[in-house]
Amino acid sequence: MATLRKFTVGLIQMAFSPDPDKNLAAAVSRIEEATEGGAHIVCLPELFRSRYFCQTEDAALFDLAEPIPGPTTKTLGKLARKLKVVLVAPLFERRAAGIYHNSAAMIDSNGEIVGLYRKMHIPDDPSYYEKFYFTPGDLGYQAFDTRVGRISTLICWDQWYPEAARLSALKGANILFYPTAIGWHPHEKKQHGKAQREAWQTVQRGHAIANGVYVASVNRIGHETPNAESAGIEFWGSSFISDPQGVVIAEAPVDKPAILLAEIDLAHLEDIRRNWPFLRDRRIDTYDGMSRRFHDDTPSPKL
Repeated sequence: MATLRKFTVGLIQMAFSPDPDKNLAAAVSRIEEATEGGAHIVCLPELFRSRYFCQTEDAALFDLAEPIPGPTTKTLGKLARKLKVVLVAPLFERRAAGIYHNSAAMIDSNGEIVGLYRKMHIPDDPSYYEKFYFTPGDLGYQAFDTRVGRISTLICWDQWYPEAARLSALKGANILFYPTAIGWHPHEKKQHGKAQREAWQTVQRGHAIANGVYVASVNRIGHETPNAESAGIEFWGSSFISDPQGVVIAEAPVDKPAILLAEIDLAHLEDIRRNWPFLRDRRIDTYDGMSRRFHDDTPSPKL
C-alpha cells in the first residue's frame, strides 16, 4: 500500500450526552465536517459512544458495551468508505460475557477494520474506576497499515508510559494517536489544575521527541457528574497535535468543541530522525532490567 507523504489529521473534540445514538450521530456529522476540511484520518475521543461512565462502579453499565465488529463499526465502516477516510474509533468492547475491553478499532478508507487495539494500562483512581470495567489488553502494541501509512493508537492512561510509545514506534508507526478522557476533579483544579494539564501535554510531547513521531491526542469536554452527590469530572479538552520535535502545531480550547486539523509531513519526520537519531543510538544491550517491576535487590548500604 502506497504511503501518502503528506496527509491531514482530524481530531474531534466534543461533549457527550447520555444517549449513545445521539453521540454516534454527532460524531458522524463531525467526521463529515473534518473530511470537508481535508482530513485523511480522523480520531474520536475515548469511549465516544457515552459519557465517561467509569466515575462509578455499576454492573448495569456493562450494557453500554458492544462487540467489535458490531453496530458502531458497521456504521463507521460505511462512512469511511463513503468519505474515503481512515477512522480511529474508540469503543467499549464486549468480547464475551464478563470480558470487556477499552478498545479502539482502526477502520481503513475502504471501510474495513484493519486492526484492533485494547488498552493496556488500566487505572483505578477516584472517579476513574476502570479496573471494574476493563480487562487489560492482550494484543500488545501495534502499528496498522492504512491509506495514510503505518499508524498506532494507544488509549488515555497509556499516554503516561514511555514504554508503550517506544514499542509502538518500533513497529514502524509515524504517528501515535491518544484518544482520551481526562479532566480535573473540581476541588483540585485551583491548586493543581495547571500543573496537571501541563504534565499531560508535556509527557506526550516527550514521546513525540524521543521516538521521532507525530503525536495526536484527542480529549472530550464538559462537566460530567454521575449523580447529584458527586462533584464529577471537568474534562479539560485541550486536544493537540505535536510534531516530532515536540512543537504543538494545533491545539483546541479547554472548554469548547473543536475539529482540529493539522498536516503530517513524513519528509519532516525523516529529517528530524536523521538529525536526532535516537532510535539509532539506543543501547539495546543494556536494557534487560526494563522488564522488571522494580529493582529491589540492591545491597543495603552499610551503616
